[in-house]
Amino acid sequence: MADNKKMVEAITPMDEDFAKWYTDVVKKAELASYSGVRGCMIIRPYGTALWENIRNDLDSRFKKSGHENIMLPMFIPESLLQREKDHVEGFAPEVAWVTHGGDEKLPERLCVRPTSETLFCDHYHDIIHSYRDLPKLYNQWCSVVRWEKTTRPFLRTTEFFWQEGHTMHETAREAMDETEQMLGVYADFCEQSLAIPVLKGKKTDKEKFAGAESTYTIEAMMHDGKALQSATSHYFGDGFSRAFEIQFTGRDNTLQYPFQTSWGMSTRIIGAIIMTHGDDNGLVVPPAVAPIQLVIIPIAPHKPGVTDAAAALKERLKSFVRVNLDDSDNSAGWKFAEHEMKGVPLRLELGPRDIENNQCVIVRRDNREKTVVSLDELDTKIPELLKAVHDGLYQKALKRQISMTYSAVSMDEIKDTAESKPGFIKAMWCGNVECENELKEKAGVTSRCIPFEQEHISDNCVCCGKKAEHMVVWGKAY
Repeated sequence: MADNKKMVEAITPMDEDFAKWYTDVVKKAELASYSGVRGCMIIRPYGTALWENIRNDLDSRFKKSGHENIMLPMFIPESLLQREKDHVEGFAPEVAWVTHGGDEKLPERLCVRPTSETLFCDHYHDIIHSYRDLPKLYNQWCSVVRWEKTTRPFLRTTEFFWQEGHTMHETAREAMDETEQMLGVYADFCEQSLAIPVLKGKKTDKEKFAGAESTYTIEAMMHDGKALQSATSHYFGDGFSRAFEIQFTGRDNTLQYPFQTSWGMSTRIIGAIIMTHGDDNGLVVPPAVAPIQLVIIPIAPHKPGVTDAAAALKERLKSFVRVNLDDSDNSAGWKFAEHEMKGVPLRLELGPRDIENNQCVIVRRDNREKTVVSLDELDTKIPELLKAVHDGLYQKALKRQISMTYSAVSMDEIKDTAESKPGFIKAMWCGNVECENELKEKAGVTSRCIPFEQEHISDNCVCCGKKAEHMVVWGKAY
């Protein structure tokens, strides 16, 4: 038990130093390690397994909605990148360039992709000729590089992994519907699989993606009240199509430009899982994406038959749950702490007396509730408990979001709230970027989104006092 205590104490309490707590969890739960490359991380097997489960879940959702996976190059010629001016300007400070191949200087610099709109457009130029070729519903799983000044594992790294959907449509209406549909896919995934409640809405023009006509977002609240932009979906209109001369023969036999979208979610969502559900003992992983959903801990394994019974139980359960047997020679207390650290949703304890009584004890990671379960009922009870863990995590996060969401009707009120009450702030906005900038400067908050579900907080802008156009959720963010 001494080792157990020492290991738990190694995590800095989140109330003491939230940033240090986060880093401790990432490292000690063996999600990732720092690498020898500036701003880049090594995603360890446990973190990789978590990302694979996220990827598989999302990929299934994409394919159900008709999307296909594709793989494009990681390099973008400079001349290709320059063809969409607003897009280039938005990413210029973050671009990494390749200037040499071996010992020879390249005739043209190659950008290491920060995102792939230009590559997709170059390809679409070659394959879209008729309305019969539309829609093109493509998605790519890959890594991208953005030369970030300040980095933190999963939240902001020079290289990160993601998926990026890029679609082309015959009409603007179809593209707009796609943009909102995919935002809905992300929101459903966060709530149904990650147990993370999110706000859905539109970004202001100041915050929208470079080159987009409109950007939509889902915003999640972390333990410390800060927002995390968890996924985005963009409507591009026909701007990229015109820049790349992508045309098709329409149904009326005239040449037309297709309408484009893009949308993405990255390994940053692992940071959201950590900071939404984690506690001072480490990770708490939602069951749907947990690498291990249930761990079996033999109690008094030195006694005859215990280890064999635990191994047989693992074989029985593995057909419907991701199960692991910890038959190492560490103490039971050490094992409890280790698997709590890694956020395993359920722990099953099996000892000699349990075997004699044809039962076991199952402990939930989210609230440490213990349940005595007959071994004959595990096939039904384990799925029930996994659902209970998911529901418990979601309700806890939703309660936090609601309790840490405030309203403000004046600049003084939004400043006071931002200083003393971490969380989301609902306030009216006139639509002018000058007020948006002033709120950032004076209150330290940025616009998180213009929610689809609007509320009337007051008639006037929280900043200038003029007539308001939107209710906006403001906050501090990662």
